[in-house]
Amino acid sequence: MKITHPIIADSVSGYVKGILVIENYQGRKPFTLPLFANGTPTLVFQTTKGQLKNQSNYLTLFGQTVLPDQLFLDGEFTLIAYFLTPQSLPSLFGIRANELTDNPVDLNLVVGNSALQEQLLNAKTLNKKLSLLDDYITGLIAKAKLDTNRSRYAIEKILQNPIGNILAQVQSELCMTERSFQRWFDKNVGVSPNQFRRISQFNKAFQQLNNGQFKNLTDIAFNNGYADQSHYIKVFKEFTLITPTEYLSISNVQ
Repeated sequence: MKITHPIIADSVSGYVKGILVIENYQGRKPFTLPLFANGTPTLVFQTTKGQLKNQSNYLTLFGQTVLPDQLFLDGEFTLIAYFLTPQSLPSLFGIRANELTDNPVDLNLVVGNSALQEQLLNAKTLNKKLSLLDDYITGLIAKAKLDTNRSRYAIEKILQNPIGNILAQVQSELCMTERSFQRWFDKNVGVSPNQFRRISQFNKAFQQLNNGQFKNLTDIAFNNGYADQSHYIKVFKEFTLITPTEYLSISNVQ
């Protein structure tokens, strides 16, 4: 199995935060991809149908993931995931973000045709597949209602420092009422401001855990604004259903 993170093309960099590619050439046993909260809607393509909840798709559009889930794949496959900016669903796809929160859908049901899916399935190389996805998103961007500087500022501010009184600070700086702030997040991000802050806080700590940046859980907890190790473990279990130690054990086995 090969895992890579291709460079984001300049043409889509305003709306794409990262790209993940998983290539499984062995196909000896079913593969399970855990889906945890990361604060980003995601466009996912697999060369074999993935089983998720009660659906089986090649091309799936995810909104915010709050409740942990799993994507099941059989046989050899290539999986490509484009992680989009948190507020991009209304701009790119013309849908309220809260409609897709914990409710991923077949992209063909959103856009009304399967042209992209067929092109991706027929593409012979990974580079061609990435090029097709870049072109598709570039086309969406050309028709999109551009994000305002205010919305980008709010999201980035929370992502950079998702602890303490950051929400009150951002709301004040944007001169928005609490109700307006809540409604904007619900429509454009898909969760409440505080839930987005909590997801951002969890994901920041999650990345540090994955990268081995700290020697123990206590250091991760304090570095990310949790009261103590127990508090961090409780939040980790809320978003993954397992403890950090159990997660690391599973990751090491895989």
